[in-house]
Amino acid sequence: MNSSRSWILAGATLALGCGAGAHGPAPHEPSPVRARLASAERTTAPAELEIAGSVEAAQSATVSTRVMAFVTAVHVRLGERVERGQLLVSIDPTAAEGQAAQATGGLAQAEAALVLAQRNHERFSALAATDAASALELDHARLQLEQARGAVEQARGAVAAASSVARETRVVAPFAGRVAARLVEVGDLAAPGRPLVRLDSVSGRRLSVEVPERVARTAALAAGSRLPVALDARGELGRIEGEIVELAPGPDPATHTITVKIALAEADVATGAAGRTWIPTGARDAVLVPAAALIESGGLTLVAVRDAEGRARSRVVTTGAARADGRVEVLSGLDGDEQVLLGLGAAPAAGAPVEESAP
Repeated sequence: MNSSRSWILAGATLALGCGAGAHGPAPHEPSPVRARLASAERTTAPAELEIAGSVEAAQSATVSTRVMAFVTAVHVRLGERVERGQLLVSIDPTAAEGQAAQATGGLAQAEAALVLAQRNHERFSALAATDAASALELDHARLQLEQARGAVEQARGAVAAASSVARETRVVAPFAGRVAARLVEVGDLAAPGRPLVRLDSVSGRRLSVEVPERVARTAALAAGSRLPVALDARGELGRIEGEIVELAPGPDPATHTITVKIALAEADVATGAAGRTWIPTGARDAVLVPAAALIESGGLTLVAVRDAEGRARSRVVTTGAARADGRVEVLSGLDGDEQVLLGLGAAPAAGAPVEESAP
């Protein structure tokens, strides 16, 4: 009797359990999401090759001297603005002035010898007119006169050269600019060809890039062509227009690239700054969506789409450049022709029904 009662209770318990499983609560249905809809558009866009380069001054010079002597003063600081003719470096003038004085003395001796040669020539010319001097003596006097004249010209050249070198003990700016590098200090030995100061012009900036030979030929780059340029340090400018002002006639044999220099309208950029340009290389397929379709979440860029069943699905996308018409290029994550949701502040729940709101 007790055994049969136990079987009855177990059966009842099993029946209740089965009934609860059959009639339990249904899975939670996501709340509908209301949003405006737009189509991801597949179109063609110009293909571009991005090339990085560096900004350089339109005019740059490394100032040196022909004097070998010790530096006695450096009159400028790094970054200082200088005017044309401003004194940059002073060099001990003793040796250069001595050479100039020596050359001046040599000129005085040559001029004195010329005066004597002219008088001798005049005497022998008068004597030869009365047959008191032979033709040989007259020719010898004429030769001495020509040699004296040559010696004077040579001495004058030596004076000019020595004076020119002596003037270079005062190293001055060849143009108005800014000190880009101060390469010597007081006590250093200046020597012919040794860099002392490097100057960059204040106005005029160029972006110098190395363009692959094939790309330069395909894009038909030439002086006067215009290219978009962006400067890393001036991101607020976006893309600005630059003009090619210099183009190497042929590629570098080692790198097979062509040097291209692009003049920048924006002059307030430091030399050496990083920049980039884009060279057109043809056309490519592209997908465009309104900027309002982009959702930033956890460092990712998402786009919510409505699938064929009318439910929301989120896609991780890679975006390209924004366009002036308010659309953004999607490089990956969309195929085009999808219905995208606009104006969402966060990604919707996966599978949430989509209700289109009025524009």
